[in-house]
Amino acid sequence: MKTLVRDGCPDYSMTDSAAFPCARFIKEIGRGPNGARALTREDTYALYEAMLDNRVSDLELGAVLLAYRVKGETAAELAAMLAAAHRSFEPLHIQNGRDNARPVSIPSYNGARKQPNLTPLLALLLAREGVPVLVHGVTDDPGRVTSAAIFAELGVEASTSHDEIEDNLASRRLAFAPITVLAPKLGRLLAIRRIMGVRNSTHTLVKILQPFAQPGLRLVNYTHPEYRESLTGLFTEHPDAAAGGALLARGTEGEAVADTRRQVQVDWFHDGHAQTLMSPERSSPEAPAVPLPESLDAATTARWIETVLRGEAPIPAALARQAELIADIVRR
Repeated sequence: MKTLVRDGCPDYSMTDSAAFPCARFIKEIGRGPNGARALTREDTYALYEAMLDNRVSDLELGAVLLAYRVKGETAAELAAMLAAAHRSFEPLHIQNGRDNARPVSIPSYNGARKQPNLTPLLALLLAREGVPVLVHGVTDDPGRVTSAAIFAELGVEASTSHDEIEDNLASRRLAFAPITVLAPKLGRLLAIRRIMGVRNSTHTLVKILQPFAQPGLRLVNYTHPEYRESLTGLFTEHPDAAAGGALLARGTEGEAVADTRRQVQVDWFHDGHAQTLMSPERSSPEAPAVPLPESLDAATTARWIETVLRGEAPIPAALARQAELIADIVRR
């Protein structure tokens, strides 16, 4: 199979496998927000698998992505897509950390635009406590400060292969993996945003991905309330999707790190149970200001993170609580 590179992302040409006709699927999901119908689990799996394998024509692929953009995915459709996504890449094999701590997966696909991106600080705090932490995401996003850029300023280079991800997790309990390295087929579908201008179902899937062969804890975040409902349905109605446990909370500009301005609700889905661990609190005008980096750029944020790790600046209380909660869960 011939492989090209477009916008820094692998662009796989159509395989020799038979093309996958999508008309009957588009007819169901493409009827608009009021008339569209959900596909069966079997049909959803087959469709998304074909999309991952690049067996769907560009015209039909664009139609499917836009149809789901308008309709939204049901919990059952997300479960089927996630199952296909997991079959499309090799999971990571790693050992537990200190005190038998299970690994943690932190998706980072949004970066910072209005607030500092503190996802790298959360990851480093956990790794310092002996928790293996994988941060996976995009390496660049125009107009935003990515975790990849901040990690690079901190001397944590992006892993370039599957083996290197595992080696970094084993040696320093921390790895940043570009999605194009961790799961190339998902990376290809994710990159279509640059062509179409809007996000697609894959942006939701990478945020709920279970990258470990022995399931670890996932931090899952959402921005829009309707996604809280669909993700709650996913984790409660489809226990396999919650394997290893998932912490669900409203994101900070789409990142899974705690919001330093307020406490948001945090729900823990595990072993067929749903448990609210933290309740939402409104920010108070009397609350003391939280010291944060003076600028959003990667270099300034990285230098500030270093001062926090050296103990020269306080850890924001919300992040300290989040790190403590995560460390406690993965050691249970």
